[in-house]
Amino acid sequence: MADVLPDQSTSFGRRVRDRLRDETLIWLTTTGADGTPQPNPVWFLWDGVDSLLVYNRAHARRLEHVARHPRVAMHFDGNGRGGDIVVFAGAAEHAPDVPGADHNAEYLAKYRDAMTSVSGSPEDFATQYPVPLRIRISKTRGH
Repeated sequence: MADVLPDQSTSFGRRVRDRLRDETLIWLTTTGADGTPQPNPVWFLWDGVDSLLVYNRAHARRLEHVARHPRVAMHFDGNGRGGDIVVFAGAAEHAPDVPGADHNAEYLAKYRDAMTSVSGSPEDFATQYPVPLRIRISKTRGH
């Protein structure tokens, strides 16, 4: 499989990987039933290669959107002046093989404090956000 991220020997390629590793929020855009794009900020975990993991509430509309239209887009916030743009295209799928957020060591390392702040504890967060989606990146663009 070809690398879907830009060449890591370039400054853009290094920046993309740094942001995938270090950022805590990415915008996930799904497609609603009427065809309208539906962007939402989400926490995510990068697998280090070509996919992101996002935990969702059981009744989140994006789950319905993905069931109908699995193609999604994701992007980071820019720098406010039209720079530092990173956009991904990919396909989302349910990931029942993924442990709950409170049993995912990498997710806990990244979000434990935020999970506690938002939900009271990692266990409560996992109860509130029990549905993992895996998003396989197919394209990357930006500057």
